[in-house]
Amino acid sequence: MAITVHEDRPVGRHAAVPAGSLFRRIYAPRASDALAFSMATYAMPLLVLSITRSASLTGLAFALEWTPRIAAFVVAGKAVDRRGAAIVCFIASLARTVVVAVSAVALLMLPPGPAETAVTLVLAAVTGTLSQFSFVANEAVGAIVTRRDQARPHGIQTVLVSIDQTATVAGPLLAGLLLLAGPDWMLGCLGAVSLIAAVLGLQTPPTPLRAARADGTGKGGALRLGLRTLLTLPVLGWLVTGLTCSNLALGLLQSASPVIVVETFGRSSADVGAMWSAAAVATLLAITCCRLVLSRVDLWGVGMVSATLASAACLALTQVPSFVSYTVLVAIFMAGDGGLTVVLRTVRSLIIPTTALGATLSLTMLLLLLPFPAAGVLVALTPPARLGDVMLACALVQAAALATIFVRLRNEPTLRMVAARG
Repeated sequence: MAITVHEDRPVGRHAAVPAGSLFRRIYAPRASDALAFSMATYAMPLLVLSITRSASLTGLAFALEWTPRIAAFVVAGKAVDRRGAAIVCFIASLARTVVVAVSAVALLMLPPGPAETAVTLVLAAVTGTLSQFSFVANEAVGAIVTRRDQARPHGIQTVLVSIDQTATVAGPLLAGLLLLAGPDWMLGCLGAVSLIAAVLGLQTPPTPLRAARADGTGKGGALRLGLRTLLTLPVLGWLVTGLTCSNLALGLLQSASPVIVVETFGRSSADVGAMWSAAAVATLLAITCCRLVLSRVDLWGVGMVSATLASAACLALTQVPSFVSYTVLVAIFMAGDGGLTVVLRTVRSLIIPTTALGATLSLTMLLLLLPFPAAGVLVALTPPARLGDVMLACALVQAAALATIFVRLRNEPTLRMVAARG
């Protein structure tokens, strides 16, 4: 039995699977932007820690990096709906290139002190905002192409998630190694990758455009449209709720790991990057397994196994005695998170109406990312010796939420039927 894919008629251009290769028009732009996104996300807290040697400022940098991203989501979704994904991706990536280049010059000229710290914090906030515009644009393209390939909708999504995770392998390791040579080397590489993403972004296929409507959408209209759509899709709402709780634990790991690895275990910034790269390799393997089994096992089964792995690993992380065991458990946690991401993205790409695609994607991603600045604030306010207690509390919340939600969705037709489409 097949799932009905919502297919409304948008005003303006219609997207389709591109005439050119998927690699050139979908996967290559996604890969370059994902690498820039990964480098910016994982390198900024490390950059602040290397400059200030302060755990509180590292947590503050993480919060400053993610708070503007959340604020940008509604605007980004509206821009994609109105102007199309290609131009949004191009402008955001090009602007990120310019900002990184200016910041690299400023850090080179400024002496160590408050001014250098301020430039780094502003850089984290601005690159975070611009990264979300390009991310929303690429997500919209991926969702459109997925629903056009209705034979194996999870196939394209697993490729896209694999691209993201491959970038997550390379990004932290590359950033950590370049930081050993100096901040300017890392920022120069980030600027170059952002420029490549801008050029490739112009090759992405057109997305459906939604014209302004009289009942439409002034300020806050895109958010209302996304909320109305989400309320009509309860399965999506439950999955977003579970992943939001899980992301609180993930955000805490991302924010606190530079402090834990460098200060507690006495390792270097390159070791932090290597740890996240190892975690990304585990995630990539988990996503590959998901792709292989989804023709035989439904999405609920994949999601339940993934949720169990993520919850168990997060609970165990509070008792780790060494850097090696910490790295192994982070890898298991991220593998489980990767499986959950495949489930969410597949369901999301199938059931969101096309005319509300950008707005609903923006709202769901906004909700999923709200925990990240909260995690940064927690790290900034928590003494390093008490980070384990905070992590344990977040792990308990995550485990309870995921168990409750997957029990609630055990008979949900969407999660039980998608595999039959392969």
